[in-house]
Amino acid sequence: MLARVLDEARTARVDFRVVGTAAAQLQGVELDAGDIDLLFRDREDLDAFAAAVAQLPLRRGPLYIAESRQYFAELALDGVSVELSTVEWEGGSDAGECVGEGPWLHYRSVRCGRHDVPVVALELRLATEILRRREDRSAALIAHLREHGDRDLLNRALDAAGMAPGDRLATLAAVAS
Repeated sequence: MLARVLDEARTARVDFRVVGTAAAQLQGVELDAGDIDLLFRDREDLDAFAAAVAQLPLRRGPLYIAESRQYFAELALDGVSVELSTVEWEGGSDAGECVGEGPWLHYRSVRCGRHDVPVVALELRLATEILRRREDRSAALIAHLREHGDRDLLNRALDAAGMAPGDRLATLAAVAS
């Protein structure tokens, strides 16, 4: 589905990142993704992308959601939601999944169809899943990061998520074991 959206968006020359569960799935983590989340730096990039895929069914937006401080649009393709958003609040770290410079500095390029797709680093994704208390997803990410993880980046991501030092050490130990 992502390849189909990117085929349609070929005229959009904007920077984005795949975040959320789809980012983990694209990097080989065995998880079910309920949707596809694309993060944009700013509203102009999101608008340009949305204009490039205007022939696809738009379910909502683009609109600003004040409660979450994000600019948002949603496509609906064959029952799959493709969510386009910005996150418009500052982060004090370079290791948040969707806040600050984290997703723009820490990502990997993954092949999807004929596209090289920028996906957020799984260390950042794991911190989000732990913060959201989604143990099943956290366990799958931990297992994957045992072989492919960056311990320093994970430590910074856990710190950026506000994890207590003892819990952070336990997570780092689980990834190291």
